Amino acid sequence: MATPPNSRKKDSRGSRPGAPASLATLSAHLGLSAAAISRVLNGVPAAKSIPQATQERIFAAAKQFNYRPNVLARSLQRGHSLTVGVLVPEVSEGYATLVLSGIEQALLQAGYFYFLISHHHREELVARSMRMFEERSVDGMIAIDTVLHETSHLPTVTVSCPLQQESVTNIVLNHRRAAELAFDHLAGLGHSSIAVIKGQQFSSDTEPRWQAIRHAATKAKIALDPKLVAQLEGDAPTSEPGYFAAQRLLASNVPFSAIFTFNDVSAIGAIRALREANLRIPQDVSVVGFDDVQSAAFQNPGLTTVRQPLRTMGILAAESLVHQIAAPADHVPAKQLMVDPELIVRESTCPPPARKSSRH
Repeated sequence: MATPPNSRKKDSRGSRPGAPASLATLSAHLGLSAAAISRVLNGVPAAKSIPQATQERIFAAAKQFNYRPNVLARSLQRGHSLTVGVLVPEVSEGYATLVLSGIEQALLQAGYFYFLISHHHREELVARSMRMFEERSVDGMIAIDTVLHETSHLPTVTVSCPLQQESVTNIVLNHRRAAELAFDHLAGLGHSSIAVIKGQQFSSDTEPRWQAIRHAATKAKIALDPKLVAQLEGDAPTSEPGYFAAQRLLASNVPFSAIFTFNDVSAIGAIRALREANLRIPQDVSVVGFDDVQSAAFQNPGLTTVRQPLRTMGILAAESLVHQIAAPADHVPAKQLMVDPELIVRESTCPPPARKSSRH
């Protein structure tokens, strides 16, 4: 009988060529019990009783037949998949990447892997991602700068999330201290006309940091002129929003001698706009960033910034989640873990010009 043209010939294992073999296939080939083979391939202590030559035969056959153990099934039998889901707005230089580096370090040390989804602040994608994590039997979830409108039954830790939920640990920055560090530094240098670049409306940190800035300005006896407050617009994870925000500040024609920006990426954009206006940094305008991304120290001039311990925040998030996963069902996790910032002074700030603080 002719072979149908679309059929594929099976190999001696009764499976498609190149397809992984089953444990039963190895058992039939080696003449050994599936239990003995499993003990050797999984490296359990009981495998020590099996002769070394037999173990070598087992490993050789597993390689020959392309055998792959079902890690997920085995881990679920133990009650854990050893995977977690991580939600981020986007992946680019700056905030999320540094937090992720800490999460990755702590999870790998604990023997966990993670699925990463970027949602770009789309509410329906956040909800779909949470369902996807549950369908893939992850042990828990970490959300970075993400609004969670739904509650998950999974152990959950958030980093800088605005909506506090029951039984969810939130890792947050001490925004009040951060704003005080920036304003005390600028006021100590003699600046009194300070412009502010706020974060985008969708960012979880925008409102708490703005309230902290207002508090810090009052404490430093500095009046914030509404015309010297610009907000980042758009969701581009580049320096472009900071560039346009600084242009709007310049167009206000209100004098200022310093700018405190929402993050380092926007500070880099602001510096370009200032230079295009023939202003020197810091001789004419001092600039303070936020986050202390890796490139901040290598800008020209080096960027003075409020350092968030982002990597540490990621480590705390992952360690807290792993602890929750291992904890008893009635364990109630801490609701908030607050970390403190640090001021890193570099070359982008100095005392204002001797003349009246002005950008002209």
